[in-house]
Amino acid sequence: MSARFQTRSGIALKPVYGPEDAPGPAPAPGEFPYTRGIHKSMYRGKLWTMRQYAGFGTPAETNRRFRYLLERGQTGLSLALDLPTQLGLDADDPEAEGEVGKVGVSIGSLADMEELFREIPLGEVSTSMTINATAPILLALYEEAAKRQGVVADRISGTVQNDLLKEFGARGAWLFPIEPSMRLACDLIEDTVARLPRFNPISIASHYRDAGATPAEEAAYTLAAGKAYVEELIRRGLAPDKFAPRLSFFFYTYTNFFEEVAKYRASRRIWAKLLRDRYGAREPESWRLRAACVCGGHSLTRAEPLNNIARTTLRVQQIVAYETEVAQTADPLGGSYFVESLTDDMEEAIGAVLSEIESRGGMVECLRQGYIQHRIAQRAYEHQRAVETGEVAVVGVNKFVTVGDAHAEPDLELTAADPKAAQEAKARVERVRRERDGSQARAALQRLSQAASGPDNLQPYVREAVSAYCTLGEIASVLRERFGDYQPPTRF
Repeated sequence: MSARFQTRSGIALKPVYGPEDAPGPAPAPGEFPYTRGIHKSMYRGKLWTMRQYAGFGTPAETNRRFRYLLERGQTGLSLALDLPTQLGLDADDPEAEGEVGKVGVSIGSLADMEELFREIPLGEVSTSMTINATAPILLALYEEAAKRQGVVADRISGTVQNDLLKEFGARGAWLFPIEPSMRLACDLIEDTVARLPRFNPISIASHYRDAGATPAEEAAYTLAAGKAYVEELIRRGLAPDKFAPRLSFFFYTYTNFFEEVAKYRASRRIWAKLLRDRYGAREPESWRLRAACVCGGHSLTRAEPLNNIARTTLRVQQIVAYETEVAQTADPLGGSYFVESLTDDMEEAIGAVLSEIESRGGMVECLRQGYIQHRIAQRAYEHQRAVETGEVAVVGVNKFVTVGDAHAEPDLELTAADPKAAQEAKARVERVRRERDGSQARAALQRLSQAASGPDNLQPYVREAVSAYCTLGEIASVLRERFGDYQPPTRF
């Protein structure tokens, strides 16, 4: 048993909770501040969108995987992109060597995007793209591919992650300095809310948790990033009710069940109050925190890898949705003395971190100084020490370990990238450059370069470039020439 009796965020837990620990009756589901859920009946009418993160090798390989998942009941697609694509490198760039198609699919041009979604009707399928630094390019490619299928703009649905701030704080797949990165992210949001009414132009992401932050810190850093985007869009002259309904969030969900439940409830409450009371949004749709939840990759273990099946995978979602009956009522844990008290405690803990960030100048300034990075590294060290000492239990690693087998090579058939995939990707990008209208491509890149030096929204120029079959690497290079490279702080 635990000797600490506290949550991962350090909130002390009592042995038993009673009426004295719970507040008064909370508003019903679907009512401000949405502690009990953003919809009145939650999942009774419609289940959540279920996506299995997928993407590997070539566009043709990933296309086959997507169709396989859709045939087996998946209700949306979640696109994984390889590191060169994330970092604005074409497959034939020397810096991409050894990484093409490894942790996601390689996308270098419109031709690749068209192949990726061949025979998949983009007017009927919602697609989530986990992409940030090159998000403007990937969204433009997706929109153009849909257009060539005959899909009109108001039928395109999905989400593009487009959260550059978390790259600086937790993940590291950045390209440009913080200020131009914020510009590109907000350009995409501004353009998308005006043109693609069913598409979410940002998924404000909580990679801070997988990097080491506690649940309370994860929520606070994610909400603080959300505040930064809201304030920048308001500074541009956009009314909150114009863009807030299309903002979405992305939280990691680990196996510490009750704290995770309280985290979501508290985060909804905090966000609703911020949008209504601080930023002046008037419409209920603007107050609702819409969130996707994913398995925390850091919770997966090499030791006893079959345990990971219980921590993730599509079938687990389907079993929860259809067999546990948990979706038959809204907020089934509402009213629990423990859950209600823990929700209040989490709101207080998240609020304390938010206040600290605000006192230091806000999320952008904290990232610029390295404060967030320092705190996350410190928390990661503390957690690893707790695992090594057994203070935090991880089944199969430091608890119920099978003697002699825990750290052995797993007896599993592992998928490996076909070396031919990289060669195919190089050949595809070279063929695109050879067969396109070169003068049209050069002109589009020149217009993008000129626009990057001025105040214009850059998304229309990116769309023009991708439709001219400019490659992802060419577009990213133009922006890099104008904006420079990000240099992380060396100390805090």
